[in-house]
Amino acid sequence: MRRRILLSILAVVTFTTLVLGIPLMYTAWLWVEDITRNDLQSRLDRIAAEIIAQEGEAGMVSGPLDTSSVRLLVPDGGLLVIVYPTPQDSASRADIGARTVEHALVESLSMGTSGSLRLEVPSDEMRERQKQAVGAVGLVVIASMAAGTAVAVITARRLADPLRDVAARAARLAEGDFRPDPRRHGIPELDRVSDVLDSATVEIAIRLQRERALVADVSHQLRSRLTAVRLRLDELSVHADPAVVDEAEEAMAQVDRLTIAIDDLVRASRVEGAVSGVALSVVDELSTVIAEWQRPFEDAGRSLRLGGDAALRAPVTGSRLREAVTVLVDNALVHGGGVCTVSVRMVRGVGDREPSVCVEVADEGRGVSNDLAPHIFDRGFSGAGSTGVGLALARALVEADGGRLELQRRSPALFALFLAAVENVAEPQREPVGEPR
Repeated sequence: MRRRILLSILAVVTFTTLVLGIPLMYTAWLWVEDITRNDLQSRLDRIAAEIIAQEGEAGMVSGPLDTSSVRLLVPDGGLLVIVYPTPQDSASRADIGARTVEHALVESLSMGTSGSLRLEVPSDEMRERQKQAVGAVGLVVIASMAAGTAVAVITARRLADPLRDVAARAARLAEGDFRPDPRRHGIPELDRVSDVLDSATVEIAIRLQRERALVADVSHQLRSRLTAVRLRLDELSVHADPAVVDEAEEAMAQVDRLTIAIDDLVRASRVEGAVSGVALSVVDELSTVIAEWQRPFEDAGRSLRLGGDAALRAPVTGSRLREAVTVLVDNALVHGGGVCTVSVRMVRGVGDREPSVCVEVADEGRGVSNDLAPHIFDRGFSGAGSTGVGLALARALVEADGGRLELQRRSPALFALFLAAVENVAEPQREPVGEPR
């Protein structure tokens, strides 16, 4: 920003200076020559007055021409040629000064039909004065450019620094720093932006407090209800029918996993970013998700598979990763068809991107329509009568850990979840879960 402002002002200053400076230099050059010629013409007028004073009534010089007073008017190194009429009806000529003048500057004056004056002086002195005048104008031009440059630097700094401060403050606000900033820059527009940021900071902080309080209340209520459900399931665990006991124990395990997931999500919502760089095995985290969804897929006459290298690790929050993949698997069960495959692999970086761990969730259904695909991650948008929250939530959970979620293929649907990769420990590749043997 500062560089662009500085270059713009300097371009205007330079253009203006050149447009005015070059004509001024040319004018100074002509002005010196005009002064010199006027001086010569003035000398000729005075010389002509001296000569006319020596003419008689007939308008002629009757005797020898007195040049004593005229010589004083001839510049050093100059030549004065006087042509004057005499009684013998002939014109006489008198040369005063140097014999020849090199690079002469000439001025002449007519004194009637038979008399004239011609004054020649060396032009070197005039050229020297012209150069001095052009040099003086050039110094003024350079001084003007220097002053313009100083003004440009000050103006660019005055405009760019406040803009940079406001941008930095907006970035801090995006990172969760809600501290007010009392600084103002004396620029009404930027000060107005700062006032708006102050108001937004207060409003966002209040809303975040309300949302965190609501999350805490909801999680407390959910844990209370889950505790009540678990107590009822404990009663079923002592039932005489072994099948009922198995179902009760499986339901209690589901309740325990749901309670842990709720606690992890609430804890993660209070922490910025991923969990302090803890690298987790992606396949190990997803194996619990696959185990939970095996039965629903079997009931639907379909299969769910997990494949990948257990050595692939990523610094993510386990609960966020599991919930995001759960949304994708649930989406594949409800809207997809055929075999649902969850695969984990390493993806090499393209361009400036670092290598990443890619989790792909694919099925063999009809996929996503062209009309729905551009809005599939928009909150509240659904093409199948659902709430339209699941995929938006999945993307938000992934992005909270610094990853990204994309729809890689529309038909059949393929969702790809990219996570930052870390150095992996050499481990044997895990057999796909759910594969028929």
